Amino acid sequence: MAALELVTRQVGPWSMNTYALICPETNESVLIDPGDDAEILQAMLGNSHPAAILLTHTHIDHIGALAEMRRRLAVPVAGHDGPHEPNGEDVGVDRVLHDGDVVTVGAHTLRVYYTPGHIGDQVCFVLENDHRAIVGDTIFDGGPGKTWSAAGFRQTLQTLGQVVLQWPDDMVCYPGHGPSFRLGDRRAQIEAFVAKDHGNFFGDATWDM
Repeated sequence: MAALELVTRQVGPWSMNTYALICPETNESVLIDPGDDAEILQAMLGNSHPAAILLTHTHIDHIGALAEMRRRLAVPVAGHDGPHEPNGEDVGVDRVLHDGDVVTVGAHTLRVYYTPGHIGDQVCFVLENDHRAIVGDTIFDGGPGKTWSAAGFRQTLQTLGQVVLQWPDDMVCYPGHGPSFRLGDRRAQIEAFVAKDHGNFFGDATWDM
């Protein structure tokens, strides 16, 4: 069976990566994180048949065009039910996603992982029987997502250790900003980062700090 087609574009003033996944067998698709630029989002879907809009989390740069795409596509919106802090928004999802849930895209499935820290409603979507994951702002090539409190940063460390580092080395992570990267190429840095005593730190972090 052919792998899901992954389409990505950068949208909005924060250069947020939005994604579409299209099943080559059924032509069914999902749109992930409709941040801005509805015309670009529509073009990403091509002539596929959208089945849902998926949210990694509800920060404004990831949901700026949600209302418009909801209107255009008339499909259910799926995401975590929070807490939506810090700085998120309760968008009234049609399907609440929990850790371990499965989302179907045609003949393929995505596995939901709950990955809080950057925000309380953050999830990742791992393509099953594949080596790709849509990780939102959970993790980037150069560091984890920004945190707004020491408690949020500690939660990020827990997410990295108990979720992200459990994935195989060949997992390619597609983040909300910046380039995709192979997890194995960053594993040693992430492990060292998680093992350090960061005190009461929070904010923007890099693996080498």
